[in-house]
Amino acid sequence: MSEFPAGTVWLVGAGPGDPDLLTRKAERLIRNASVIFYDALVGPGVLDLVPPGVRLVPVGKRSGRHSKDQASIDRLLVEAAQAGERVLRLKGGDPSIFGRSNEELEACRAAGITVAICPGVTAASAAAASLGLSLTLRGLARKLTFVTAHARAGEPLEIDWTSLADPEATLAVYMGKAAAREVSVNLRAAGLAPQTPVIVIENASLPSERHIATRLDLLEIVARSLGAGPALLLIGQAMQWHRSNRASASCEVPARTISD
Repeated sequence: MSEFPAGTVWLVGAGPGDPDLLTRKAERLIRNASVIFYDALVGPGVLDLVPPGVRLVPVGKRSGRHSKDQASIDRLLVEAAQAGERVLRLKGGDPSIFGRSNEELEACRAAGITVAICPGVTAASAAAASLGLSLTLRGLARKLTFVTAHARAGEPLEIDWTSLADPEATLAVYMGKAAAREVSVNLRAAGLAPQTPVIVIENASLPSERHIATRLDLLEIVARSLGAGPALLLIGQAMQWHRSNRASASCEVPARTISD
C-alpha cells in the first residue's frame, strides 16, 4: 500500500465509537496495518474491522487505570516501526484534539520515522449530530471552544475561566464528568449565568448514548447520575434551542433524560 509502507506510523482518529463515523481513509489504513496500538475509548465496532492476523495492542489510558504511560507508548511505536511494521496508532475521536498526538509525533520524528495523521470525528461533532443541533448559531453562539477538564490527580484545572464564560459561545468540555462541580462553580464565578443551558452526553454515538438536559447551576447534580462512560458537556445558549425544539422540560426542571 503506497500510503502505508513498512516502517511507517499513522495516527488515526477512530471517532467517538460508532464505526460508521470512521473516515474511508481510516478504515483503509486499519485494513492495511500490521500492528495496531489502540486506546481504551476506541469503540468495539471499530476494532471489529481489524482483519485477522493484525496484532492488536491495548495501550488505553482511562482515569485512574493507565495500562501504559505516554513514554512507554512512544517507545512501542518507534520500536515497531524500526522492526519494519506498518504501525497504526488508533485514537478515540480526533488525534489532534486532546489526543496527546504531539508526543508521539515528536518521538517518531526524533527516531527518523515517517509519521502521518488521519483525522477523525471528534466527540462534540458526534454529540451535536445525535442531538440534532448546531454547535454554532447565528446571533446566539458565534464562537465554539473546546476544552478538556482532565488534570493530573490532585492538581487543579489550570483554565482561564473568565475567557470561557462567554455568553455568545458554545463551550464543549471534554472528559467533564469528574470536574462537573468545578466547571459549574468557576464558570458562574466568572460571570456565566446560572440558568445557562447545558446538555451532558454520555457515550456519544454508541447504542448506550444518554443525553441529559439541565442548567449550569444544576450540573453537579446531573453528573452524579451518570454511568461509567465518557461524558461531554455542551454549555451555552445554543443548547436551549435544542431543548425548545424537542419539547424538552423548561429550565425550572433540574434535569431529565432526553429520549430520542
